[in-house]
Amino acid sequence: MNLKILRKKIDSIDNRILKLLNSRTFVTSQIAKLKKKYGQGIYSPDREIQILKRLKAKSRGVLPAKAIEGIYREIMSSALSIQRPLKIAYLGPPATFTHLAALKKFGSQIEYIARNGISDVFSEVEKDNADYGVVPIENSIEGVVTHTLDMFVDSDLKICAQILLDVSHNLLARASLRKIKRVYSNPQVFGQCRLWLQENLPNVEKIEVSSTTRAAQIASKEKYSGCIASALAAKVYGLKIIASEIEDSPHNVTRFLVIGKKDAGRSGADRTSIMFSIKDRVGALHDMLVPFKKYRINLTKIESRPSKKKAWDYYFFVDLAGHYKDSRVEKAIQELEDKCRYLKVMGSYPTGE
Repeated sequence: MNLKILRKKIDSIDNRILKLLNSRTFVTSQIAKLKKKYGQGIYSPDREIQILKRLKAKSRGVLPAKAIEGIYREIMSSALSIQRPLKIAYLGPPATFTHLAALKKFGSQIEYIARNGISDVFSEVEKDNADYGVVPIENSIEGVVTHTLDMFVDSDLKICAQILLDVSHNLLARASLRKIKRVYSNPQVFGQCRLWLQENLPNVEKIEVSSTTRAAQIASKEKYSGCIASALAAKVYGLKIIASEIEDSPHNVTRFLVIGKKDAGRSGADRTSIMFSIKDRVGALHDMLVPFKKYRINLTKIESRPSKKKAWDYYFFVDLAGHYKDSRVEKAIQELEDKCRYLKVMGSYPTGE
């Protein structure tokens, strides 16, 4: 079989794929009309996860699971953009890891709005200037992002999805490694790349800035400067990747939240986030956790944050397995609400990954 015949086969397959893609997009537009009629949001993270899970399980060909997910991410991104221009606010500037997380979740066919602070992302969604927001919540090495937790105290926005992003750090520059005189990045990133820097650039000045993107902006204008940032930052700011994957730990994962005004439906593999405050008495926190043990609900995370309104008063943030509409979860939350001073369900959403 020669090259010409094989290429004709590819053309024939592409024609069928194109026809099916247009058919699929037409059906999704019909679904969008029904959602609008019944006041439902366009984006359905629970349905999205179900589709991807089913396709990856059904595949028997040579395409790996990540490739299937990447392809369908763009198909769904295109469908969303055709139904109605979707706007996603994220913690910017462009090429930050939050930007990468947003692209991973929503694809390239969506309008993205970069904002300078986490509170600004919340504000854009609350004011309907954006349909959804993407903010960081925790890093596997550095821990929780407290500012994001604090925003949920006064905000009515819901968590409707999460994104897990493998964070890989790269040394970017216009010069070669031996000519670099200073390196820019934020303090957390320097901490995550300490061993590599000690071995490869022990005498180079390390300058802390607000973000990896800011570091890339500076390095792009200085001939003998480098920065530690994402591969996307290299493309955006015209820098060369001098060394890749320079982080000390290979298990550097950051978790991001998608925030919006609509709840996510049940996907079958969900997580619920709640926050509550308790009365100041001996054993109060223990009593708050009893309902979860009673109904055999696994708690995946618990954090405390001081109240900004009263000294020595705290809010507790809990992540638990299950959807808040699940019978056992619903009963546990109801019993908890009867015991505590204040309780809010921040959202239920697919674990997804």
